[in-house]
Amino acid sequence: MPTDELEPLEELDETSEAPEKTGPARFLEILGQECAAILKLNLLFVLSCIPLVTIPPALFAMNQVVRRMIKDQPVRCLRHYAQSFRENFGRSYGAFFLVALPLVCAGFGMWFYLGYAAENPLFYVPFVFCSTVFLEAVLSAGYLYGLMGEGRPLKEALRLALLLGGGKPLRSLLAALCTWVPLAAAVLLFPLSGLYLLLIGFVLPCLTGNFFLRTVLRRCCGV
Repeated sequence: MPTDELEPLEELDETSEAPEKTGPARFLEILGQECAAILKLNLLFVLSCIPLVTIPPALFAMNQVVRRMIKDQPVRCLRHYAQSFRENFGRSYGAFFLVALPLVCAGFGMWFYLGYAAENPLFYVPFVFCSTVFLEAVLSAGYLYGLMGEGRPLKEALRLALLLGGGKPLRSLLAALCTWVPLAAAVLLFPLSGLYLLLIGFVLPCLTGNFFLRTVLRRCCGV
């Protein structure tokens, strides 16, 4: 067989690009590439939360920097974090209270009505309502931060987040579990978990949650 017929195939194999990594392989790749940035970002977040009143802008800025990581955009932790913290100071409180208020109020309502439901089954009706609100807030929170971080107006971001939370519940549930379960466990184990919280305890759950939601946001909202 003539060797010149094999040359185009050999050239094609040499120049063809490797397939894009997805799933766990892509997540581990991000961890390897952004290891130093994750440590810096976690420290920035902890320090900027010390006044307590700055938790909403700190949380918003952390989510924005994390989304840059999963979108494979250049990350300069201090510059991008400070820029988001400053420019989205007011918007961050809107996002924070849209998530926190339903969670707190619905959570209290669930506990309150469940205590009376044993005596009067009619109290199961408001209990189910509060449970639904609580679950929808959990499922929509990650989408809301992702959409607002991409510059969507508050009302539009809230509407889309509620639709995605109800329409794509599996991804958002996985994201919520990966975000809140490790964080809650670390807080409950404090001070034993103090070093973990200081190093990666806040950014790693945020990164994992955003990683699960990235595909849905890209396909459904183009962000």
